[in-house]
Amino acid sequence: MIFGRVKSLDAILATAEKKGLHRTLGAFQLTMLGIGAVIGTGIFVLTSEAAQKAGPGMLLSFVVAGFVCAVAALCYSELASMVPVSGSAYTYTYAVTGELLAWMVGWALILEYAVGASAVAVGWSNHFVGFLDSAGVHLPSALRNANALMAHASVAFGTPTNADLQTAMSTGGWINIPAIVVVGFVTWLLVIGTTESARVNAVLVAIKIVALTAFIFLTLPVLNGAHFGGPNEPFMPTGTTGVLGAAASIFFAYVGFDAVSTAAEETKNPQRNVPIGLIGSLGICTLFYLLVASGAIGAIGAQPVMGPNGLPLAPGSAELAGRCANIAASGALEPLVCSKEALVHVLEVIDWPLIGRLVGLAAVFALPSVVLMMMFGQTRVFFTMARDGLLPEKLASIHPKYRTPHVVTVVTGFAAAFAAAVLPVGKLADYSNAGTLFAFFMVAVSVMVLRRTDPGRKRPFRTPAVWIVAPLAIIGCVGLYVSLPWTAILVLPVWGAIGLVIYFLYSRSRSHVGRGLVEVHELDADAPHSPGTA
Repeated sequence: MIFGRVKSLDAILATAEKKGLHRTLGAFQLTMLGIGAVIGTGIFVLTSEAAQKAGPGMLLSFVVAGFVCAVAALCYSELASMVPVSGSAYTYTYAVTGELLAWMVGWALILEYAVGASAVAVGWSNHFVGFLDSAGVHLPSALRNANALMAHASVAFGTPTNADLQTAMSTGGWINIPAIVVVGFVTWLLVIGTTESARVNAVLVAIKIVALTAFIFLTLPVLNGAHFGGPNEPFMPTGTTGVLGAAASIFFAYVGFDAVSTAAEETKNPQRNVPIGLIGSLGICTLFYLLVASGAIGAIGAQPVMGPNGLPLAPGSAELAGRCANIAASGALEPLVCSKEALVHVLEVIDWPLIGRLVGLAAVFALPSVVLMMMFGQTRVFFTMARDGLLPEKLASIHPKYRTPHVVTVVTGFAAAFAAAVLPVGKLADYSNAGTLFAFFMVAVSVMVLRRTDPGRKRPFRTPAVWIVAPLAIIGCVGLYVSLPWTAILVLPVWGAIGLVIYFLYSRSRSHVGRGLVEVHELDADAPHSPGTA
């Protein structure tokens, strides 16, 4: 049965009560937690990708993605307050709709966390290479991206060879070494148990906010209204389809807000403070994103680069890389959509190169912490699934010295490093979003199911107007999913099919719940510590 093998919610809650977390967080702390978790990924990495898909219309894309995140966050928050334990949406789904759907959510979360970590690693690599270039240290092009590899793959799979592909093959790279290095470094940190303190996280948040604020103040005075819809620069050059496609990619920039909802058990007056933290952090981040995007568009424009057929070239494609290389070789101003460091490029164009490099340096310092949190999230979900018997329990092995799940951390690190080595940031972000949207879809479904099946259960936070908010979250997730590129749309069902095969051939027969072993492992004494804890 699809709703069979439900993990006992009472057992999970009993364990959570036994742990007895102290409620210390207020609305301000939750808002800062959300800002720190969200800002630092998409705005530094995906601005040029969004511009290539939607042009100046990416401003609407930020609003659409932020709205979908807001309604999903309200659903997420109710379950987090009811089931305040590890495992994220996987645990919530297990407790509400059963093991099969929980497995599918956990399997999809791999796309969110591990692939998302790879995307941030590639974005970090772009900024790190740019910083080295400004310092006079030039990494060979073959080792700094995978444009040449992607170009040869395009030819191998039948894409007609043209001048842009030839340029990408001759000027691009084969592997992204810096991205591999940062994933390896984060994997090592997670294995040895080195944690970030709250003070370090606060400093990183301050660095990110100062960098983005400086960008806003320097770009707004030089805004050119013609870039937002002049005679030769339409506001929506790719139409509504482009705006929704960019929103589907930009959704990646908001992932991380669930850090607020998962802190519900440690929050004073969660009925009041959790929604303030959620909506406050999302609102502030959306405002920052809109101001930064407006500054970038208004300063140098954001029209997409078109192909021979008059349609925009795909972000991250070898054709776009080749066209951008040809534009740069001609001596023309590099378009925003061609830059791997969009914010740095804008500041350099408007004659603030030093501040631009400092903004790039801020990204270099800030993004590894995002990689760490995403990889930690992945290993925690894997750990929980393994302790439930759905994955080999060897993956849940705890290191005798460091008390961390070292086996699953290393496995995750290898997979993330491989993806970061050979794929561009835009494709990775889209693949990650496919898994995230499915997980959020299931969270919204679970909230409504639990309202029907267990209406009397204590809910420290209740989703307001749940029969409106939850369906809006479902519709929004589906809408953004179908707006993803075809490759990303197909990744989820193919990945899901692989997961179903594994579940029925291996996991179902070994499931602890299926065998009557209704144990709750998430908060056992030997569970791995989270970053920021002792």
